[in-house]
Amino acid sequence: MSTFLIALAFLLAGYLINIFYITVLYHRGLTHRAIEMSPGLEKWLAVTGNWLTGLDPKAWACMHRLHHLHSDTEKDPHSPVHFGIFGVMLGQLRSYERILGKLKRKDPEYLAVVSDIKFDINILNRKKLWPIPYILHIALAYFIGDYFNSFWIGSAYFVGIMSHPIQGWMVNSFAHHSGYRNFDSPDNSRNNVTVAILTFGEGFQNNHHTRPFAANFAAKPSEIDLGYGLCIVAEKFGILKIPRESELSPKEMSTAY
Repeated sequence: MSTFLIALAFLLAGYLINIFYITVLYHRGLTHRAIEMSPGLEKWLAVTGNWLTGLDPKAWACMHRLHHLHSDTEKDPHSPVHFGIFGVMLGQLRSYERILGKLKRKDPEYLAVVSDIKFDINILNRKKLWPIPYILHIALAYFIGDYFNSFWIGSAYFVGIMSHPIQGWMVNSFAHHSGYRNFDSPDNSRNNVTVAILTFGEGFQNNHHTRPFAANFAAKPSEIDLGYGLCIVAEKFGILKIPRESELSPKEMSTAY
């Protein structure tokens, strides 16, 4: 097999792992409760999420809920309306660090946003050990590259597994700037097909902001949410459960996040 194909395989494998954690577990599961996770799965996420993605699950959920509560206003942690398309990259990082700090200091305003999430922020963040996952993945990338005698194969693994900053930037910038709208939501959310394909459905922001309780971010037959496909596969393996919309309570149907 050629170096290119091996590198592509590592890139896609790392990307898929990251995408599954972020769009299925962090986003649809932990943040919106659009899928049902068992206590065991939620505990697994609390322990492993930070190690695999470099991002704290509770802090990520808090930031995303704040995004829904204040979408495209001055309080939005990452809106292109205020940060600009390219400024969102740095803006989302600074907002994440600020929110993580607030949770670490037990700020009641921020704890209230994630009061249903019973586990604490990861010990890596409580003990200022947050660089360790990045160091670990750099080391793994080095050993993979050394094994295959290819810098590009090792780099492909690292880029794939640590890809969320780019994913987040694409969604938070372009899907709140360019695209079409199925619903007249009060924010600037858009459905951006290109971003939706690259991020497994996350680019359908207008659909999602209107129906945050829905596990499927697609709202029309012509729209395909690959992340929802991951949810279906995971449900087949008994990893999680996708509640039908008819099973949701009025409170869940109308929740802001």
